Amino acid sequence: MTIRGLVSGCKMGKLAVSRTKIMFSVGIDIGGTKIAGVLLDTHNQVLASDKVPTPANDSEALLQAVIEMVKKLSAGQDIASLGVAAAGFIDANQSEVIYSPNLSWRNEPLKAKLEASLQLPVVIENDANAAGWAEYRFGAGRGTKNMVMLTLGTGVGGAIIADGKLYRGGFGIGAEFGHLRFIPDGRPCGCGQRGCLEQYASGTALLNSAKELAASDSPEGSYLRKLATTPAELTGQQVYQAIQESDPGALGLVEELATHLGKALATVVALLDPELVVIGGGLSVLGEVLLAPIHRSYRENLPAVGYRPELRLVTAELVNDAGSVGAADLAREFSGSR
Repeated sequence: MTIRGLVSGCKMGKLAVSRTKIMFSVGIDIGGTKIAGVLLDTHNQVLASDKVPTPANDSEALLQAVIEMVKKLSAGQDIASLGVAAAGFIDANQSEVIYSPNLSWRNEPLKAKLEASLQLPVVIENDANAAGWAEYRFGAGRGTKNMVMLTLGTGVGGAIIADGKLYRGGFGIGAEFGHLRFIPDGRPCGCGQRGCLEQYASGTALLNSAKELAASDSPEGSYLRKLATTPAELTGQQVYQAIQESDPGALGLVEELATHLGKALATVVALLDPELVVIGGGLSVLGEVLLAPIHRSYRENLPAVGYRPELRLVTAELVNDAGSVGAADLAREFSGSR
């Protein structure tokens, strides 16, 4: 199955007939709630995939979960490289997780540990960078030279493709859009600051706002209150259900989130002037319910609106597979096995 087939989910694909040796790469995407992995070949086919919950607050268990997934995906195949996309700040050498707001890693020498255990060349990449690269290479960003991707999940991640290259910054930790100080002295963030964008525009932020609304006496929260035994037990899937059923309270929360995101996007566009912005992560499944208010807010806050080229704003095509596919492809690039 080609990368384009990932839009409808990972399935086993058949190897293309080739006279040359096919080298495989494994890509692992470590998020705040789940670890996802794929086995990718040189013909851009996903041959196997896997997904497990992320171990909470246990660095060693997290490392072992990644090792076990790699072994499971690579069983019986000649693996040329491993790419690992991790939520957090990655150093310029792409070897260490300096800091992860939503994971337990601090100055974690992840590359060295994985290479020692698996005897494979390893590349570590920020998860949003990997997802942005996958969309640029295989998904919604094909044909562009300058694009920005925002991933809306546990947090808010970002990726910048500038003139066809992945931009990492001088220390390897650029494009952290989720940690833009968005509201002075606002909600506390896992990074140690307050008022960061991801506290207002992530999937976690949406769920927290839904719980607050359900716990209030507001009529707008009446439907959400019916979906869970207590407001604290409300789940993301139940909030999604409320949105799909056009509940005014849930739609109002999406509008609020999108308004924040559109304001931030106007600033990002003023700085970077991309041709395209791709919205990925779990919230991207909302489609136009999310995109329309983002675009409206963006235009309301854009400098010189009406006098500059029109930005394209789209949802991701690879969705939740982008991080692992991007990590695998970047690993192929660095190992020379693409």
